[in-house]
Amino acid sequence: MKFKVDEIASVLREEIAKYRSEIDVAEVGKVLQVGDGIAQVYGLSNAMAGEMLEFQNGAIGQVFNLEENSIGAVILGAYLGIKEGDTVRGTGQLLSVPVGEAMIGRVVDPLGRPLDNAGTIETPFRRPLESNAPGIAGREPVTEPLQTGIKAIDSMIPIGRGQRELIIGDRKTGKTAIGVDTIINQKGTGVICVYVAVGQKESTIAGVVEALREHGAMDYTIVVAAGSSDPAPLQYIAPYAGCAMAEYFMYEHGKATLCVYDDLTKQAAAYRQLSLLLRRPPGREAYPGDVFYLHSRLLERSCKLATQYMVVPKSAPADHKPAINEKIYAGKPGKEEAERDLKALGKPDYEVRKIPGSGGSLTALPVIETLEGEVSAYIPTNVISITDGQIYLEPDLFFGGVRPAINVGISVSRVGGKAQIKAMKKIAGSLRLDLAAFRELEAFAQLGTDLDNATQRQLDRGRAMVELLKQGQYMPMHVADQVISIFAGTQGFCDDVPLSRIGEFETALLKHVQDEFPEVRDWLVQTGDLTDEIRDKLLRIVGDFKKRFVAGKP
Repeated sequence: MKFKVDEIASVLREEIAKYRSEIDVAEVGKVLQVGDGIAQVYGLSNAMAGEMLEFQNGAIGQVFNLEENSIGAVILGAYLGIKEGDTVRGTGQLLSVPVGEAMIGRVVDPLGRPLDNAGTIETPFRRPLESNAPGIAGREPVTEPLQTGIKAIDSMIPIGRGQRELIIGDRKTGKTAIGVDTIINQKGTGVICVYVAVGQKESTIAGVVEALREHGAMDYTIVVAAGSSDPAPLQYIAPYAGCAMAEYFMYEHGKATLCVYDDLTKQAAAYRQLSLLLRRPPGREAYPGDVFYLHSRLLERSCKLATQYMVVPKSAPADHKPAINEKIYAGKPGKEEAERDLKALGKPDYEVRKIPGSGGSLTALPVIETLEGEVSAYIPTNVISITDGQIYLEPDLFFGGVRPAINVGISVSRVGGKAQIKAMKKIAGSLRLDLAAFRELEAFAQLGTDLDNATQRQLDRGRAMVELLKQGQYMPMHVADQVISIFAGTQGFCDDVPLSRIGEFETALLKHVQDEFPEVRDWLVQTGDLTDEIRDKLLRIVGDFKKRFVAGKP
């Protein structure tokens, strides 16, 4: 009796199909070697780069290297409980973190696990750690200001929503203070903030959280903490986790968000450690060849999303999103086109409506620590080339009492006046260049040369402005008060006030305007513009106040 091979094969297939649903077909591998947060795993031949792995003891890992006979994985968390021969299970999913409203006000690790003893975080939403940055068509130019509350930054190095502004300087020069003050200043603006601490001391992170809580900033802030004692893999993924948590609010709710990455130097060092342990070839300063991509793929996710519009029936629900075949109009020209199409449609029961979730932004403030002011080192030059400007903090200024210690000569914002309110643009247009010129003139004047009257006046104005731009920590200032203060300085009202009394003069002036002329401040708050009428009024107000201040009258 002859058997047909095809018939036997088909019968076997049918029999196997009956049991397939009952068998766990998840791919399983074995640990060949483990140590220093790294595991070499045999098996898992279908694993993909970045895939999440589950180890036998419950630890989570991520696929890093895809080699010929094994895979190199990083272990996210405690690796001491993993031993050779343990099973490793592939999940078929990319590494993701919990996101959503429930995360606000919490201190979490880079995997979204709570660190603040305030109970578990219940949220149904998750986002992959890594996601593609929006393309050119999905973005809008940065034009909306993100006020830091710091006079020296908002007047000379303005930051816009969707911008990436680098904070760079030696250790202990006030880099974290700028990021924290910016977060505190977002109170009442609707901006969701994420503070990512990478490789810092636990006591430092606790101090930042306490400062945010004290000023009511934890009501809209998520803190992602990967301390110096945490394994290198957690320090490496922390900025991506913080970015994913902010992206949820940008993409799903169309909100403005702010991410402070403090600091990316330590993330690069953690990545170098992982790469060397996995035997990737070292390059300059022993960093792997793709260390530029490490930061570029993170910072490119920061942007101002284009606002999108659609033509819908007025009866459509508020959360209505367009179907696949519905036309989407992007940006300001898109809105005008949508209104033309609506007019041509001739249906009064239809309207142009903004698509929910569009028009959000993610602003990034990455921090980089330099050694002895070496701005031309590998990581600083990489991040400078990725970002839209930098705020350079100088140790000599810091120890000289100028705080924030911003060197206006090499600090720059590549968005510039587009991210300023009209009033600030009018009064602070040449302030940065004037201060940079003052620094050069001051160095020349130290030679003891006799100075003419014009040079002496320039020096007096420069010293007064430097004193006026000083600001204490955790004391962000409303932009309307900044305008009044800087207006008084640029118009020369502070030139002959003793330097030791300029802070007192500024405080008294702002209180005087707020108490006696609230309509002027309200105008600046509501319109953001300095009209000729308001300018003339401010000149009279400040002039009269100066006379009384000098005379010692309240």
